[in-house]
Amino acid sequence: MPFIAFIKLLLLCVAFACAPSSHAQFRVDVSGIGLTQVPISVSEFRGQSASSQKISEIILADLERSGQFRSVNGAVGSLDDTSLPNLSGFRQTGADALVLGSVSALADGRFDVRFRLWDVVKGQDFGGQSYAVASADLRLAAHRISDYVYEKLTGDKGVFSTRIAYVTKAGQRYRLWVADADGENAQAALTSPEPIISPSWSPDGNQLAYVSFESRKPVIYVHNVGTGKRQLVANFKGSNSAPAWSPDSKTLAVTLSREGGSQLFLLNATGGEPRRLIQSGSIDTEPVFSADGRNIYFVSDRGGGPQIYKMSATGQAIERITFTGNYNISPALSQDGRWMAYISRVGGAFKLHLMEIETGSIRELTNSVADENPSFAPNSKLVIYATQEQGREALMTSTLDGKVKARLSGQNGDIREPDWGPFLNRN
Repeated sequence: MPFIAFIKLLLLCVAFACAPSSHAQFRVDVSGIGLTQVPISVSEFRGQSASSQKISEIILADLERSGQFRSVNGAVGSLDDTSLPNLSGFRQTGADALVLGSVSALADGRFDVRFRLWDVVKGQDFGGQSYAVASADLRLAAHRISDYVYEKLTGDKGVFSTRIAYVTKAGQRYRLWVADADGENAQAALTSPEPIISPSWSPDGNQLAYVSFESRKPVIYVHNVGTGKRQLVANFKGSNSAPAWSPDSKTLAVTLSREGGSQLFLLNATGGEPRRLIQSGSIDTEPVFSADGRNIYFVSDRGGGPQIYKMSATGQAIERITFTGNYNISPALSQDGRWMAYISRVGGAFKLHLMEIETGSIRELTNSVADENPSFAPNSKLVIYATQEQGREALMTSTLDGKVKARLSGQNGDIREPDWGPFLNRN
């Protein structure tokens, strides 16, 4: 059977071994030390004990997971966002930055979350913000604070208030989840007795495309995350799989076997008649658009084994990209255009690799043996992927140097098929 791993239809039979918690709760374990990490102290927010979320703990977990920060424990007493801290004292604790804040209950049942960021080294007030949120949005407020701190101190946009999608199996039921970037606050977008695979966020963040087997064959749906409504867009003869969005969210690149074999087509995101991209007698699958929309990367066995290729978005100028190893699948491209993450089989193990596209230089990011389905954070600084640890499936994030990893693990089971959503415009 030809390179079974990159035809996901056959992987499903073995992808799930035990049932996860029905609430899909996560714990985050961060390991590794980056070369340069900002030492930061995050004060316990005044009044947070009266709310349902520990705001300061969420912020600190976000920052540590990014690989750019490490926690410094500095006793701050009753300081909050209105305080003028003794920055020289904090400097002695080793902290370069300080976050102070408060959580107050409002008369209408909402909470007022406030914070202020201080640069301890320069002695500067880096400003702050306030959010009036319902109890259900306290985690989101914490993530937005993390985004602010991250951007002020690194110059790059934070991704903590973005979302991920992933799939679980509980008993005989499959669920497609939408969750915060740390895996918490998961909401089930779809529940089905049949497998769900290949969830893919639209670049505008409003829709998910995915493959469902509820018709007892693989078909492609486009699902509006806000309304819950969905549309069947590909139910052609044979297999319909591997949807990937164009940057304008109007077109899907898909793999269809309607004309025999697995071939690449372009399809309007609302459905209609697909247009074949290339004429090939090979198996072509797993398409993904470059961030500028000019190229499509894909997996093909045209060279004898699965390798990653690139072509123009019109199906021209096909070029092989991977040459190291005889089995390379699942390409994912960063939004900044610099990086391609993919899975390579090395001595029987499936490992996450990172290629710098311009130079072709490659690094192996993991020591695990069953990595799958990489996806970049929208700021191009982290990769999320599925793997196995101690016999259980889990989600991991890794920095691009592979030095800092965070394990997002279901309490009682397996989680697969992650995809990291785009930045969202939030008021």
